[in-house]
Amino acid sequence: MKPTISVIIPTYNRTVALAELLAALEQQTYQDFEVIIVNDAGKDISDVVALYPELTTKLLNLDKNSYHVKARNTGLAYAQGEYIMLIDDDDLILSTHMEKMLNEITGYDLVYSDVEIVNYRETESERIPINHYLFAYRMDLEAMRQFSTFVPSGCLYRKAIHEEIGIFDEAVRNYWDWDFFLRVAEKYRVKRVPVASVLYEFSETGNNQSKNLDKMRIYLDKLSQKHQLGELPTKNFFLLLKEPEVKEREAESKRIWDGKMIPSRLKL
Repeated sequence: MKPTISVIIPTYNRTVALAELLAALEQQTYQDFEVIIVNDAGKDISDVVALYPELTTKLLNLDKNSYHVKARNTGLAYAQGEYIMLIDDDDLILSTHMEKMLNEITGYDLVYSDVEIVNYRETESERIPINHYLFAYRMDLEAMRQFSTFVPSGCLYRKAIHEEIGIFDEAVRNYWDWDFFLRVAEKYRVKRVPVASVLYEFSETGNNQSKNLDKMRIYLDKLSQKHQLGELPTKNFFLLLKEPEVKEREAESKRIWDGKMIPSRLKL
């Protein structure tokens, strides 16, 4: 029998975080899903996958590092479920997340939740949360054309969507998720679920440092041309959150995380 949900996880040399994500999946209150892990030419992770034999897992190993968008498309080609759930290898979903999303998708084609943005300190076997804060914004389709507040990790959607809009666009690279949201929202029913049931790792010292913004400009321009978005800023993500037009989109959300991590079997 085919699973109801296919969880697609691209990964590259994040053993500790991946083990924690598999632990989170093992504790889901809804269990009719398969896990498709796409190793983007990173170090061998078969021993990490083997820690969770109760999960139905497909491990795909790419010979060449191809960036995470292609890795997602590779996973998509192997997905058997009616629905797709996307999760980055360094993000986590809380135990009721999958069940909640499946309940909420009735009458819709894509649902996504709010998130807790978390900064961690990492050891050899675990990540320890340093701080976290709520990321929750109204879904305003016109405003989403100027600044996307869609976080793809933990989103659930009907796989049949790809039959009409195609696969994830590798040409826009960093902005694949914004592009995907705009393409889906143009033709399908999208819903924001106001519960922060995803832990989203995002550091102010990570991919949004100014030295990376110039490299991202070419992909932002491609996105803008594709969707006729006009001139878009390449400001640091955290600075954009302070813009008045973004601040006014802030929304209430149910916060359910107790601040504790799910221990992975790497620690055993």
